[in-house]
Amino acid sequence: MDVRKQVIHRASGASEHVQQFGPYKIEPLLTEAEESAATVYRVSVEPHQQTTTSYHLVAEEFYFVLTGTGTAVLDGQSHPLRPGDFLRLPPGTRHAFVTLDEPLEMLDVHVPGCRPDRDAYFVEDSEDK
Repeated sequence: MDVRKQVIHRASGASEHVQQFGPYKIEPLLTEAEESAATVYRVSVEPHQQTTTSYHLVAEEFYFVLTGTGTAVLDGQSHPLRPGDFLRLPPGTRHAFVTLDEPLEMLDVHVPGCRPDRDAYFVEDSEDK
């Protein structure tokens, strides 16, 4: 059976699946083989951090704040975040996150799917070239 057509139910939080990108910790909730139309991540940013500004040329991105507070910097504008907040970022939206005294944890969905090595661009990288 095609793994992309299977129902998936699994626990998250397994440290061996978490990838660290600067102050970002991302946990893919779908493997690359399971990916069909989207990718899904559990994203964490530790307290007193600012992430690198990134964007996607193809993927539309959706964030849902699970726990914590912080600020989303979207195309240069600051938006305070708290649990229950939702963000829709059209392709090309430059985004970064800033935390103060507590970590920020979010669900992150990309449609179509993208991965750190596919349709993920960092502003600082492109400005250096």
